[in-house]
Amino acid sequence: MTGDEASRAAERVARESYGRLLAFLAARTRDVAGAEDALAEAFAVALRLWPTDGVPNNPDAWLLTVARRRQTDAVRHRQTRIAGMEHLQLMADEIEAAAATPDDVPDRRLALMFACAHPAIERGMRAPLILQTILGLTAQDIAAAFLIPPATMGQRLVRAKARIKDAGIPFSIPEKGELPERLDAVLEAIYAAYAKGWGEIGETGTPQLAEEAIWLGRLVVSLLPAEPEAKGMLALMLYAEARRPARRDADGAYVPLDEQDTSLWDGWQIDMAETLLHEANAAGPSGRYQIEAAIQSAHTVRRILGQPNWPVIVALYDHLFTLTHSPVVALNRAVALAEIEGPPAAIAILEELAADKRMADYQPYWAARGHLFANAGRMHEAQEALTLAIGLSTDQTVRQYLQKQLQALRDG
Repeated sequence: MTGDEASRAAERVARESYGRLLAFLAARTRDVAGAEDALAEAFAVALRLWPTDGVPNNPDAWLLTVARRRQTDAVRHRQTRIAGMEHLQLMADEIEAAAATPDDVPDRRLALMFACAHPAIERGMRAPLILQTILGLTAQDIAAAFLIPPATMGQRLVRAKARIKDAGIPFSIPEKGELPERLDAVLEAIYAAYAKGWGEIGETGTPQLAEEAIWLGRLVVSLLPAEPEAKGMLALMLYAEARRPARRDADGAYVPLDEQDTSLWDGWQIDMAETLLHEANAAGPSGRYQIEAAIQSAHTVRRILGQPNWPVIVALYDHLFTLTHSPVVALNRAVALAEIEGPPAAIAILEELAADKRMADYQPYWAARGHLFANAGRMHEAQEALTLAIGLSTDQTVRQYLQKQLQALRDG
């Protein structure tokens, strides 16, 4: 096996199993950073040995065994400061047994997610911590999702992990009555993971991240069937997922929402989303995810009427902005408002958003700005905005789409 093949095998295992392996390693030590270090060393050993020895029949069990040894060694080095060798032996025995019977390795992702939402952890860091420790996203990916500089996010994650260790926060599902108060962070993390998998559609492995997020969303709904926001978030993901087949044309080119062939949308997923949204709305006041799902539901009206209901969409964005005060919501509302009142009204909103430093590196802001300025006949400003949007695009097909738009403006 070549080094590239071994690397691809390790990447596949990391993508598919990282979260549950990390959850298992951290379950007894309550040391997320230490578990990450042990698992990282195990992957490094795999990259060194697998090219010559071959990929083991059960990579998960192999990695658990190596990581457990590293973890045990690390604990032994701290014996002068840490008591409880019986606890260490119990942990080692359990991991050893799991490695010997890989089919029985417990999937503790959801337990660890709720642990990361513990009240002792800073509220704003609960979702980012979940994204890194359970789903393996990098600090840079998480920073982009929360519009925070990567270095700042990295520092906050380190502090949050230290807090878990110092406070001895247990890695187990809390009592049933404690779940609702931790739910917001879990939902936020799941949806951020879905957004990354959705936003990078077409790149290797990203659809799997979206599928994983939907699966976790279903699991949360099954655990907390009376929570309307859990159903709202699952509905939101299903509405988006229903449009996946229409996001690329036959040649693989990007197709924006307003140009998509609605006959390609998955009616089964839309129907399921509609049912979930109806149940969520009947359960109580609407939260963020219910409103966002309602916006997506309004977009699906185009399947029947041939055009979206823009006044309803703008009204829903008004409600959502009152609830969140998010600049992203303001941006999306501006784009929708342009369909009713024309580009100038939307551009006025974008000019106000320009003062928000978080928009400087936010690709959708510059793409929307380029589109609106072009429709307003302000071609020079449109070209500048599209150039910035192209530079900030991580999806090659989106970049190509914007490049065609830019070239069309240059050609007059």
